[in-house]
Amino acid sequence: MEAKQFDAVYRKRFEKLATTNLADALDKMGIRGAVIGIRPMYDCPKIIGRAVTIKITAAGMAKSQHHLGVRAIDAASPGDVIAIDNRGDLYNNCWGEILSMGAKVKGVSGVVVDGAARDIDACKEFGFPVYARGTVPITARGRIMEESFNGVIRIGDVQVRPGDILVADVNGVVVIPVEKLEEVLDAAEQVFQKEAAMVEELKRGVPILEVDQKYGYETMLRK
Repeated sequence: MEAKQFDAVYRKRFEKLATTNLADALDKMGIRGAVIGIRPMYDCPKIIGRAVTIKITAAGMAKSQHHLGVRAIDAASPGDVIAIDNRGDLYNNCWGEILSMGAKVKGVSGVVVDGAARDIDACKEFGFPVYARGTVPITARGRIMEESFNGVIRIGDVQVRPGDILVADVNGVVVIPVEKLEEVLDAAEQVFQKEAAMVEELKRGVPILEVDQKYGYETMLRK
């Protein structure tokens, strides 16, 4: 799916939903899509977009021909999200200020790092969203390098392919397989509407046991 098609047809629908709604929908459909342990590195906004992927490996005798990340940024379209597979490595940074500025200028929505990033203060200052497992001060040079970009990667326990949809917010990160996009959105919107109705009834003073029984909250994700 092209970026313009995604923006025209789906982006506004995603903007109304939290990752919790989407994670529930994925569970209902039996799709593994929620990533555990990656969080916003500052109070950055929710990001939504097609995945542009990067896979990281250790530096060694085989030499990289490009600084990690630059080819992915160059290939990205406005609204895309960079997704980096660094195996959850909390000791080696694979994203920082220069890459963030390059991505921001390109119109990239943000980055999701299965590992550590750095320069979070600078990213916050110029407003580029960074979601990662942690931060470190050290450079990637001589420690890690890009193995490939725009191939199939793993973020947490979830497979991510170029073009799959990533959503990240204060609750976490979810990955939606692009061919399941419409089904996941429909299910997530149903969850959102049911929970909104429950909240309104609770605000009106309806007892929680009555609300729970009425809406079947415990069983609403059953197929």
